[in-house]
Amino acid sequence: MTYPRLLSSGANNKVIVLSESEVGKLFTGDTRSDIGSEAEKLQYANRINTLVAQFIRLEFNDDIQAEMLVMERIYPIDFRAYEVERRELWLSVFFDEIFQLHKNGFVHRDIRRPSDIGGQAFDNILLTEKGLRLIDVGISAIRDKVGDTIFNKYVEIENDELKQFAEYFINR
Repeated sequence: MTYPRLLSSGANNKVIVLSESEVGKLFTGDTRSDIGSEAEKLQYANRINTLVAQFIRLEFNDDIQAEMLVMERIYPIDFRAYEVERRELWLSVFFDEIFQLHKNGFVHRDIRRPSDIGGQAFDNILLTEKGLRLIDVGISAIRDKVGDTIFNKYVEIENDELKQFAEYFINR
């Protein structure tokens, strides 16, 4: 199905523009993801800091017959237009916020996209006027839900991906 005001298409869901300040992540049919779980993860991360896109509400769109996870609309800018020194500062703040999420029991788990999924390697990290931001918490994990052993393994993998992102962000 073609959706009006389509913004992006991920592995399981599409995102449409609702307004200048909101987008809706569509949950139609069997998307292999759970809208309630994703909403809970967004709200959890939002209580820690503002790194992850802000959760707004859940709703049903009658026009397209889809459940929607409504989030803030983020307008990315191209980091390559900025000096390396400024990128280093943004990266430092980003790392501080990621580590704050980790410390408080939240791991994003989608810093680097798998090679078999289309798009850029770091599609879920966007540079905005407010600095680097994260989107798409579909596979994120909360320590209380998965336990220490699994959570720590996810953090270890994410930390490796963060090193790769730093190289990409600074040297591209």
